[in-house]
Amino acid sequence: MDILMLNETEVQSLLDPEMLLDQLSEGFRAQSRGQVNAPKRIEVTVPNTGLLLAMPAYQQSREVTVKLVTLFHGNKQLGIPVHQALICLFDPETGTPLSLMDGTSITALRTAGAAALSTRILARTDSRVLAIVGAGVQGHAHLLMLPHTRSFSEIRVASRHFTHAEQLAAIDARARAVETAEEAVRGADVVCLCTNAVEPVIRLDWLTPGVHVTSVGYAPPGGELDPKVIASARLFVEARQAFEPPPAGCAELAGLDASSGTELGEVLLGQGQGRQSTDEITVYKAMGHASEDMVAASLVYHRAKQEGVGRSVVF
Repeated sequence: MDILMLNETEVQSLLDPEMLLDQLSEGFRAQSRGQVNAPKRIEVTVPNTGLLLAMPAYQQSREVTVKLVTLFHGNKQLGIPVHQALICLFDPETGTPLSLMDGTSITALRTAGAAALSTRILARTDSRVLAIVGAGVQGHAHLLMLPHTRSFSEIRVASRHFTHAEQLAAIDARARAVETAEEAVRGADVVCLCTNAVEPVIRLDWLTPGVHVTSVGYAPPGGELDPKVIASARLFVEARQAFEPPPAGCAELAGLDASSGTELGEVLLGQGQGRQSTDEITVYKAMGHASEDMVAASLVYHRAKQEGVGRSVVF
């Protein structure tokens, strides 16, 4: 069999932001229609070190997709990404492996892309000030994706290490580094939490009425999103599976009634309500759904075939 191999650089070149947002939108619609088969992700833990998650998904007319992603926080000290991933695509007619590609870039951009899509759907149309809390991989991906959703005139970046915030802010003329998360968040129209914090990084009283908050951090049994913020806002998720305990769902949502959240796909389909007023706080809490990997990897695979990118390896 011939398998198309795609490395990180190739994957990044093929992940067009606008195409990705369109594919994520279609994927969330399909997920909310019940057209995506995505079993709960499973976790293998290496005690005191890290974990591996397996995330398979299938939708008719797409490839069968599985992502293997690791989360090892100690990698920071080694100069290695905290998240590393591989994605494999299989022919839905024969089960034959079709492609093996870097999943680290896909994970970063599809996660930020879903947060950006929630912003496109839920943030006030006059949103102009963006706050990004966290200057790592996700902070960088959010800075790339969020400007595709609103005409931001000011972007504030905060990090535990100010130099990291400065480095990230340097890539966009609208961005500036600030000393604290509070300074970034107060007065912001959109707030993106992109950390691996095990406890809340913002407070409810910092938030302006009408703000849209996104949170993509995953650090069970804790998390970056304050329960008081969740309780005071209208909550949106990728799938109601987010309310299950980790690894299937989000630590910050475990124990809450699943009916308290609306799926993004339901809003896109007109089956659920989005923002209801200019003063309403909206919150999107990400769990990381396998359908996002599926649509992003399928986009990369088909563009690679069309453009002759990658290497075909005989197994």
